[in-house]
Amino acid sequence: MRDGKLAVAIQGAGWVSTEHIRAYQRNPHAQVVAIGSRTREGAQRKAREVGLDVPCVDTMADLLAQPGLDAVSICTPPQRHSEETIQAARAGKHILIEKPVAVTVDELHRMDQAVREAGVRTVVSFVLHWNPAVQNIKALQAAGMLGTSFYVQTDYWHNLEQAGLLGHGGGVSAMLAGGCHAMDMARHLMESDVVEVTALGWSPEAGSASGEEHPGMANTVALVRFADGRMGKVSGCTSQWMPYQFNIDIFGTDGVVRGNRLYTRQLPGLTDLAELPTILPDRGDVAHHPFRQEIDHFVDCVLNNRESPVSLHDAVNTHEACFAADRSAAEGGRPIKLPLTS
Repeated sequence: MRDGKLAVAIQGAGWVSTEHIRAYQRNPHAQVVAIGSRTREGAQRKAREVGLDVPCVDTMADLLAQPGLDAVSICTPPQRHSEETIQAARAGKHILIEKPVAVTVDELHRMDQAVREAGVRTVVSFVLHWNPAVQNIKALQAAGMLGTSFYVQTDYWHNLEQAGLLGHGGGVSAMLAGGCHAMDMARHLMESDVVEVTALGWSPEAGSASGEEHPGMANTVALVRFADGRMGKVSGCTSQWMPYQFNIDIFGTDGVVRGNRLYTRQLPGLTDLAELPTILPDRGDVAHHPFRQEIDHFVDCVLNNRESPVSLHDAVNTHEACFAADRSAAEGGRPIKLPLTS
């Protein structure tokens, strides 16, 4: 702690780190005390951009050695998340981890073990938990407006060329890179783990822009079975030429929600789906996402020593389901059971 505030370091100086920093700057209980990047110059540019005069370093060791450091936001490329999380956990730092948190099953399990052994608090950046439309759905479910939710559809559709984001694919499959948001959302709305995945996939010909972005499958659709027997469909697609879209549909015995539209037998006068004005998760721009609420949640979890429902341990099932979808698609649709061992 510094001056009675949670001292946070930012590891990574790319586009998403800006939203992390701005959210910490708005939180009265936290302060950013250092920025790390692969080059000191990159960290210094980010510090100037956000108006901070803090140490800028080019190694994780130097970042973790900052006096009084309590927590780290890991905003580096996906291939670095696992090792940096393990280093931070072993140094006793609480961690907010951008997604995907790992690019292999073994990495995922190693970092989960390190965090559990260290006893530190974690939040995985599934920021759409704090999207107003999603919060509306959770409130409608809690109020019994949908009855028993038995089927969920979530889709992450993001053509990076259309969005002007070529080069930001993360070097991993579409299902893991962004589809993990859709997989997490399906679990969040059904409040259940995934136990089986059956998927099909398609990728464009080698050498195309979309194919280069995702060395793994560029377009995947997965049928998922939840632990309690309910079902869902999750997709991650990047080859379609269209603006960003994140679809949410959930069917219940007493009603349905499709995005921001509701139909329920609890309102017997309805003649069609009723629109609920809200903020939808309909833009891929990170500035559109509710990082302030996510980081307020992380700070609260650390200061009050409580486990987040969006912890790394919870996110293991989401990531395993994404790995299973990629594996099933690569094997022509063979069902893959969870948990995965490797």
